[in-house]
Amino acid sequence: MDGPSLRIPLTGLRCAGCARTVERALLAVPGVQAAAVQLSEESAQLTRTGGPSATAAALIAAVEAAGYGVPRDHFELAITGLRCASCVARAERALTHVDGVERASVSLADESAIITAIAGATTRQALTAALTAVGLGALDLDRAAPIDAEAEAREREQRAHLGRLRVGLLLTVPLMILGMGRDFDLLGAWASESWVLWLLFALAAPVQVILGAPHYRGALAALRHRSANMDVLVALGSTVAFIASVLVAIALTRGSHALGHHVYFEAGASILTLIGVGRWLEARARGRSGAAIRELMALRPATAIVLRGGVEQEIPQDSVRVGDHVLVRPGAAIPVDGRVLAGRSEVDESMLTGESAPVARAPGDPVTGGAINGLGALTVEAQRVGAATTLARIIRLVREAQASKPAVQARIDKITAVFVPVILALALLTLVIWLALGAAPAAALMRLVAVLVIACPCALGLATPTAIVVGVGLAAQHGILFRRTAALEQICAVKTVALDKTGTLTVGRPTIQAATFADPQIEPEAWSLAYALASASDHPLSRAIAEAAATRGDAGRRAADVQTIGGRGVLGVIDGDRLLLGAPALLEAESIVAPPWLTAAIERESERGRALVILAREGRPLALFALADAPRPGARAAIAALRARGLRIAVLTGDHAASAAAIAEAVGVAPAAGDLVLAGLSPGDKSAAIKRLQAEGHGPVAMVGDGINDAPALAIADVGVAIGGGADVAMETADITLMGGELAGLVRAREIGEATLRTLHQNLFWAFAYNIILIPIAAGVLYPITALPAALRELHPALAAAAMALSSVTVVLNSLRLRRA
Repeated sequence: MDGPSLRIPLTGLRCAGCARTVERALLAVPGVQAAAVQLSEESAQLTRTGGPSATAAALIAAVEAAGYGVPRDHFELAITGLRCASCVARAERALTHVDGVERASVSLADESAIITAIAGATTRQALTAALTAVGLGALDLDRAAPIDAEAEAREREQRAHLGRLRVGLLLTVPLMILGMGRDFDLLGAWASESWVLWLLFALAAPVQVILGAPHYRGALAALRHRSANMDVLVALGSTVAFIASVLVAIALTRGSHALGHHVYFEAGASILTLIGVGRWLEARARGRSGAAIRELMALRPATAIVLRGGVEQEIPQDSVRVGDHVLVRPGAAIPVDGRVLAGRSEVDESMLTGESAPVARAPGDPVTGGAINGLGALTVEAQRVGAATTLARIIRLVREAQASKPAVQARIDKITAVFVPVILALALLTLVIWLALGAAPAAALMRLVAVLVIACPCALGLATPTAIVVGVGLAAQHGILFRRTAALEQICAVKTVALDKTGTLTVGRPTIQAATFADPQIEPEAWSLAYALASASDHPLSRAIAEAAATRGDAGRRAADVQTIGGRGVLGVIDGDRLLLGAPALLEAESIVAPPWLTAAIERESERGRALVILAREGRPLALFALADAPRPGARAAIAALRARGLRIAVLTGDHAASAAAIAEAVGVAPAAGDLVLAGLSPGDKSAAIKRLQAEGHGPVAMVGDGINDAPALAIADVGVAIGGGADVAMETADITLMGGELAGLVRAREIGEATLRTLHQNLFWAFAYNIILIPIAAGVLYPITALPAALRELHPALAAAAMALSSVTVVLNSLRLRRA
């Protein structure tokens, strides 16, 4: 619950009228007593009643609905002590009650929390204190070496658990042998000796204290905050079995058989030991589920070698500044995003893009932090460092996606919220019914214990997050980043894929597709002249011509008196001759008449949708260069794979119709089969086209693009997909980013989404079926069926504990199968 006073930073304020608008919006939120907006400081100071209405989420929603913004802080914490879905709910409640926190998402699968809060409203210390208050621990995942700190804490926790487990096994095995031997008269005359009872007690008591302690602490923490979790069930079940056995032992020692002659010391001890074994196996399996994020984090080198003042210095990676010159030795990880200044090498970016082939890098080329340098040494100018690097953004996006929850999880959370209280009521009802049917008190209590122990909220709590953590991690290993879990669900439901042309279906830069010359004899000379003019211009078409001409003519010639005619071409003088390199419109402006060979070539290449550039000397055309943006490698195969899955394809482009049709045909888009090709679209037109497809029943629609002009359409589509290497705004707007830059990633994203959802549904089926089937068996509904084995008719609490432990392990192992997808 938020406190009475809160400062909210604001964005978008421009005048006193804006301030009054925000004040009115905030005062309309129930629980806000006063609101004063300081225009000079761009902030609002609130006084609240302290009621539950004026939460950070409600205040942010009010400001944003008024058309203004609220800056946020993002925190990531590793949590220790999470045991089941009820613990997750308790942790989320504790975090969201911290003043200023908008939302908190806790993942049981990787035991972490992502918290979003009003900027400056809270601190990591306050969040950690909130978790400590509910019996949980926390580690900061944003520290310099988070992977080491978290791994050390997890290992310490596992070592302590393993130590307790060894004690439990050492005592429980002989306890089970003695207890079962006494029950089945295998001890002979000793079975009736009271010292046997107290030997059983002596073996069981340390197990109850040592292995039971974490469950007691967890149960007390939950009950103090008016909730119930798995620890409540385990602690209650094992304690009832232990105390009931102590009472029977006391009565038998005094010669009374009023409470029966069976003791169940081995039941309480085996419950704790078997659940301990299951939790150890589960923790090991869950550790493997988060392998993808740890592999990404391990790509960050701890140090970097920089040149400062002409001296090489090895400094912590976090100390590298923008503009530093970083030396990257052969085989080393590149510590920053930047540009190659010197050296040539091949760089392995497979962990970032999913593409296995090394990429050649030379001076002027970009490099990405976390990539592994090949055999050559490189000098790199740092352009993005720390949290701004591509690798840091990938890790953040993967973590946020893993911590987000699919739609089905909201229903699971409602079930787990009442699960433990319902089980407690069922256990009590079981006890009452068996006592009413005339069962011995000890036997009726064992029914109660079996119900308490076999009920498993853990399997329900782990079913969804483990599948999501493994699925999102698998996608990241293939260079596919999901911003949120909902996108993983939605990509599977998509019916239409809308594709931007330039940079998405094509490589994003023009290349020469054909060259026609007035006379074959002048071809070398024409290439040399074209290079001299084209190299003097920065236009993309000029750069493409210069790149091609450099290898086909004399690249040493230079033009004088170069004049650029905006949007048309370049004029210049070479060896006293006046030359022209430009569009057909420039020929008309210069009153140059096209000869028949040129007219035919222009008509032919125009029909193919290619850009045309003409070279002329002293009014005489020498050559025609036809350029086009080439299709991406693999685009045709990706389109075929999408269409094979029954998806409709729509190409949306700002280019003219002929160019759009040519590329569509090249990549296999088939209007005759129902696909669409829409050309000449502005960014607003692309958004309108997406809306139209949705309104006509062709949705859900995925939009794939790479540029700033695609951002509005990416935002309005049901699923926005950005091509890696494109504009940052496109990647920030999109729900999915294909880091490899290839459309095949979209097919992979759908396949991974389908496999993840399939696994998630299998987990949920197992978790529900387990509880629905085994809880009635534990209560004794099969007891009247004498043809069944005794183990089913009278389910021993030890078997119930084993089944309970197995259910969680099964869910986690099923999720791990995804890694082989």
